[in-house]
Amino acid sequence: MTETKKLQGKVAVITGGTTGIGLATAKLFVKEGAYVFITGRRQKELDDAVKAIGTNVTGVQGDIAKLTDLDRLYEAVEAKGKFDIVFANAGIAEFSPLGKITEEHFDKLFDINVKGTLFTVQKALPLLRDGGSIILTGSVAGVKGTPAFGVYGATKAALRSFVRTWTSDLKGRHIRANVVSPGPTDTPAIDAQPAEALARIVSTIPMGRMGESDEIARAALFLASDDSSFITGIELFVDGGRAQI
Repeated sequence: MTETKKLQGKVAVITGGTTGIGLATAKLFVKEGAYVFITGRRQKELDDAVKAIGTNVTGVQGDIAKLTDLDRLYEAVEAKGKFDIVFANAGIAEFSPLGKITEEHFDKLFDINVKGTLFTVQKALPLLRDGGSIILTGSVAGVKGTPAFGVYGATKAALRSFVRTWTSDLKGRHIRANVVSPGPTDTPAIDAQPAEALARIVSTIPMGRMGESDEIARAALFLASDDSSFITGIELFVDGGRAQI
């Protein structure tokens, strides 16, 4: 007996799909039967990601902070018709302690993480099927007081607030909205940190290790699929326990 794939026949949009969590999720969604559209700011990385995913994928270059780029994304999606899942995963993380925060730092993080995510979802709505799934990538930083991570944490807390409101706004269309919030995850961005910084991060995780992108991807699959059909408005922590104690 052939096992039914969890996303058979579905179409998904994944922003920030060229590396780390986004790329792992795109690969898993395709494996589970979906067609995916992925975005990324850098064309070479986007081309490499499309090649790595292999089949049932379209790459659209763009920056989610630029609304014209989002319009281009959804023009490409519309050529295929309606779609079922939007995983607003693109984001940026930078450290800056209170007292040294610049306007540039604030604007950059809020433009990408908050404005970009908001309009990624809002511009999706005309094409998103009733009964679809919206997933945002949050972070344990939204609930933990990590030194020098205040602006980033605030952007992720804003996303948590969004899904509460959208759960009410979209209930008439039976569209579910949820946040998946990773803890420290072994991605290219984390790998760039000094060894002592990585050791300090791991020391805060009860499970004693960082997460893997594939582990976050499986949580996103759960929220995208009918396995979570009675789940909306939640923040699902995939963090090795970091935010829980």
